Amino acid sequence: MTTVIEIIIRRSRAMILLLCLSALAIAASANVETSQEKGLTIAKEAKKRDVGWGDSQSELTMVLRNKKGQEVTRQMRNKLLEVDGDGDKGLTIFDTPLDVKGTAFLSFSHILEPDDQWLYLPALKRVKRIASRNKSGPFLGSEFAFEDLSSFEVEKNTYNFLRDEEFAGQMCHVVEMRPTDKYSGYTRMHVWIDHQHLRVHKIDFYDRRDTLLKTLTMQDYKLYLDKYWRADKQFMVNHKNGKSTDIFIKNLTFNVGLTEADFNESRLQRAR
Repeated sequence: MTTVIEIIIRRSRAMILLLCLSALAIAASANVETSQEKGLTIAKEAKKRDVGWGDSQSELTMVLRNKKGQEVTRQMRNKLLEVDGDGDKGLTIFDTPLDVKGTAFLSFSHILEPDDQWLYLPALKRVKRIASRNKSGPFLGSEFAFEDLSSFEVEKNTYNFLRDEEFAGQMCHVVEMRPTDKYSGYTRMHVWIDHQHLRVHKIDFYDRRDTLLKTLTMQDYKLYLDKYWRADKQFMVNHKNGKSTDIFIKNLTFNVGLTEADFNESRLQRAR
């Protein structure tokens, strides 16, 4: 026959067990990342792995293709300078064909403030500043926008981890990025970032109506300085107008001795 004391003991044990389970559940839930936290963690780690490269220069071939498949090819040179505590500086100079020869594009990316961008047009013999509200426009007739040419800065977006899935033989995180810039031409981007090296393999861009506008795929990654991955090929496809732009990179070298003086707006028309 069960005594009152035994009943009390059993109930006490049951209560203690329940309290322990509740405490474990609370502790477990406290350690679980939200999808926003996980997305931000991935972005921060990807940026962390791409710090310290200093400066670089390369040769670029840009192929513009209309919806009928007709192509125009441009040859360019690109210079980049990493800036401590801010976004990167970039200079692109067009060499061919004749209608764009001498055109130069200068970009100062920033972490929090709007980017500074200038375009020198030889035909007009003047430097044109790109206004923040116009950075969603096409870069010299290509399917890349001016804002696509900015360096990646974590603070320019909010993040949300969506899922893991395979793309191009790589298991990838799929992270949604939403620009904080009110003048961005995108409501969001879905970015495929591989698990192993945190390299971007694909980006879907959604326009201001939140419909799929463009897709960028990046291929043929190479490792430089035993640390930094760069894609030799980039393919941007516009789903709305049927046009595309391919970029092929060659002769990429680092630590070539570039300084702030090589990225000067007042000397843009004399850039070589």
